Amino acid sequence: MEQVLRVGVISSTHGVKGEVKVFPTTDDAARFKKLKQVILDTGKEQLKLEIEGVKFFKNMVILKFKGYDTIEDIEKYKGKDILVTRDQAVKLGPDENFIVDLIGLKVVTEDGEPFGTLMDVIKTGANDVYEVKTAEGKEVLLPAIRECIWNVDLEAGVITVHIMDGLLDL
Repeated sequence: MEQVLRVGVISSTHGVKGEVKVFPTTDDAARFKKLKQVILDTGKEQLKLEIEGVKFFKNMVILKFKGYDTIEDIEKYKGKDILVTRDQAVKLGPDENFIVDLIGLKVVTEDGEPFGTLMDVIKTGANDVYEVKTAEGKEVLLPAIRECIWNVDLEAGVITVHIMDGLLDL
C-alpha cells in the first residue's frame, strides 16, 4: 500500500505573495484547515512544507507555505502533487477504501473464477464505478454497489464481484 496519499494538485499561483491555488483530490476539502504540514512531490524529490495559511475560493483551496513568500518561489511547482502521510489521512468508515489501495487488485467472481484487474475508479456522483480489464483485454464497468461488489480484501489483494444480469451485454 502507498504510504503517501494525494490530497491535491497545485493548479496555479495566487497573487504575488507565494500563495497557490490547489485543486483538491480529496472528498473533504475542508480537511486542509486541519493540516499543519504536507509533502510536495516535485517529481525529483518530496519536500515537507509547513502550511501557513488556508483559504477557499470556489472549488479551489488557496494555500500559503512557510518560507515561500514570492510568486517566483512557488510558480515552479505548478502541476505538482500535494501529498499527506497515511497517518494524516481522513479516517475511513466501514466498507470505505482509498482508491489508490484498490487500483491493481485482482477481481474474481463469487465462484472464485478470475475475472480481471481493477484499473480505475470513476466518481459519478451517485455511486463509484469500477473499471475492470478482463484477461481478454476487454474493459468492463461495474457499479460499486453491494449487489455487485461483494467483498474487498486488501490483504489478499482481491475484490469479489457478482456479475449482475445484463452488465456484460454491451
